[in-house]
Amino acid sequence: MIRRKQDAVTLERSMWGGPGLGQALQILNEGEFAGKGRLFNHVRLAPGCAVGKHAHHGEFEVYYILKGEGTYDDNGTECRVAAGDVTVCPDGETHGILNTGSEDLEFIALILLV
Repeated sequence: MIRRKQDAVTLERSMWGGPGLGQALQILNEGEFAGKGRLFNHVRLAPGCAVGKHAHHGEFEVYYILKGEGTYDDNGTECRVAAGDVTVCPDGETHGILNTGSEDLEFIALILLV
């Protein structure tokens, strides 16, 4: 299977109650995970926008930061993140991310089932 860029689905929405809107380009669509995951997106947050703090149950989420910088909430502990960093939110834990920089924060978000 090959999905051409022009055929990719992009969503713009509030993400888990965080301020502003985020853009998520779906790398894989629902039903394309062979039962192993549920989300594989390229996410873009403008300055001041965030993915609000949320929990994962029966799954874990990884962010790979591509561009920009922000503050990552790791179970209530805030950490600075920048391009090249990887965050992991294990099953049963919480996280969120806020773009604190002056340019877009871009990252790959992957949710796999446990």
